[in-house]
Amino acid sequence: MNILDKIITHKKTEVAAAKEIQSIQSLEKSSYFSAPKISLKEYILRDDKSGIIAEFKRKSPSKGIINETALVPNVTAGYSNAGASALSVLTDAKFFGGTNDDVLAARKVNDIPILRKDFTIDEYQIIEAKSIGANAILLIAAVLTKAEIKQFTTLAHNLGLEVLLEIHTNEELDKYIPEISVVGINNRNLKTFEVDFDNAIRLAKSLPSDTIKIAESGISDYKDIGYLRAQGFDGFLIGENFMKTENPGQACSEFIEKINKNSHA
Repeated sequence: MNILDKIITHKKTEVAAAKEIQSIQSLEKSSYFSAPKISLKEYILRDDKSGIIAEFKRKSPSKGIINETALVPNVTAGYSNAGASALSVLTDAKFFGGTNDDVLAARKVNDIPILRKDFTIDEYQIIEAKSIGANAILLIAAVLTKAEIKQFTTLAHNLGLEVLLEIHTNEELDKYIPEISVVGINNRNLKTFEVDFDNAIRLAKSLPSDTIKIAESGISDYKDIGYLRAQGFDGFLIGENFMKTENPGQACSEFIEKINKNSHA
């Protein structure tokens, strides 16, 4: 069983337990159900932003502990002030050390879009994402059928949430649906955790031209941004590169400054 299979097996148990603790009716009482929509797609395309989705992540199955001491409000506000287009916040507890409270904490101090990063396998999680102040959810093509992607996307849109569909292979590309406006192409294979930019570039060229394309994982050099942008990518999800430093917000700021200087050179 690979790591992705292990995560999904555990996630099914986790979601079942969550349903016992808090009903959908209870989730729907959250004030965030009446909050104005904040569009991930629009922020990625804004000229005054970097295109970077900066991620808060304490640990991962491939890297182990990345940063145990970082505080969500400090880091995410630092990202926002640095010029990040959006935030990605991990809420998976067992494998990534996140919680729903992390999204709530980020929402209180930021007005840019928040992607709730988790392994969505149930409609309950989409309603849950809305209730904690997220603006977008992640759907991973590797663990969902095309019918599930369509079903979950419809619900998300009805709730005013946007969807980032993550793909990594040609087979997963077949699960793309026109309703999806933001596609994340993972440079890292979730089954082997190896990084390959060329694979992502090949897949990006197969998507409709109006799709917002996000390069995910393995980006560690500011020069990677210029290269990937030239290959048709609109946005870039970066987590570990910032989180492994003592001050992730400052690391993000310095990274974006280098991008800006390089683009004007």
